[in-house]
Amino acid sequence: MFREYVRICVRLSANVAPPPGARRARLECACPARAPALARAAPPSEETMNEVPLKYRVLLIEDDDRLAQLIREYLDSYEFSVTVVRRGDLAVGAVREHQPALVILDLMLPHLDGMEVCRRIRAFSNVPVLILTARSDVYDQVAGLETGADDYVTKPIEPRVLVARARALLRRVQPGASVEAPASETLVFGELAISPPNRTVTWRGEPVDLKTAEFNLLLILARAAGTVLSRDDILKQLRGIEFDGIDRSVDSGISKLRRRFEDASSEPHKIKTIWGRGYLFSPSAWDD
Repeated sequence: MFREYVRICVRLSANVAPPPGARRARLECACPARAPALARAAPPSEETMNEVPLKYRVLLIEDDDRLAQLIREYLDSYEFSVTVVRRGDLAVGAVREHQPALVILDLMLPHLDGMEVCRRIRAFSNVPVLILTARSDVYDQVAGLETGADDYVTKPIEPRVLVARARALLRRVQPGASVEAPASETLVFGELAISPPNRTVTWRGEPVDLKTAEFNLLLILARAAGTVLSRDDILKQLRGIEFDGIDRSVDSGISKLRRRFEDASSEPHKIKTIWGRGYLFSPSAWDD
C-alpha cells in the first residue's frame, strides 16, 4: 500500500531575519530516511490572517500517523480541537459520535475508501468536508466534489493555506447552528419535497433520483426561495470559490434541474433566470 510520509521544509529569508512566530512550513510527501528532523512551524500572527472564532471540533480522517500528528499539532496551535481517525470504516461512526464542525478527509484509507466515506457522511450530515489527498488527477477532484465534499486540496500544502481553507469553510456555517441536519427539516413547495437529512427529493409523490451535485444545487436554491442568487453566491456555497466570469457549471446545473422538473421552456417559471442578476427559485410555482 502506498504510504505518505511527511517532512517540514522551513524556508527563511536570506536577507531578513524573521520575527518570532513567522516561520513557514510545507507539508510534503517524502521518504522518512531522507526527512530532516521535524520542526514545528509557528502559526502566523493575528495581524497576518483573518481570525474566526477558534472553538471548533475537527475530525481528521488520515491513516498516515506522522502526517496526522503534524496536522493535529499545527491546528491545535490555533486552538482547534482535533480528533484523529485512521480507518475509513470507523470514520462515519466518528462523525456521528463527535459531531465535528469540520471533517478533513484523506481518500486513500484502509477498509473503506474516502470517496465512500464522504458519500455516507452526506447521507445524514451537512458538516463541511475538506478532502486532503495526494490524488491530484482532475477526475478525482471532480468526483470528490460531486460526492459531496466542500473543498479538495492536494498534497503538498502549506499549513497556513490549510488553516485558511478550513476557516473559509467554517465561516459559511451559521454561528450556533448545528452541523447535523435537523431531522424535521423538510422543505415543501407544492408538489416538491426536499429532505436534507436523507438527501431525498420527491415530486408529485414520486422520488426523484438526483446526482449529488444536482441535489446540492437544488437545496441551495430552495433554501433561498424567493431570493435572487447570483452565480457567485451559488458557487461560493457549492464549491467555496468565486465566479471567474467563465465557469458555466452553475448554468449547466440549472439546465439539468429544469429538465428534471419539466421546466425547460423558453420562459422557465420554477427556476427563473433574472437577467443580469442570477437565478430565483419560485416557491409558488411547484403546485402543478
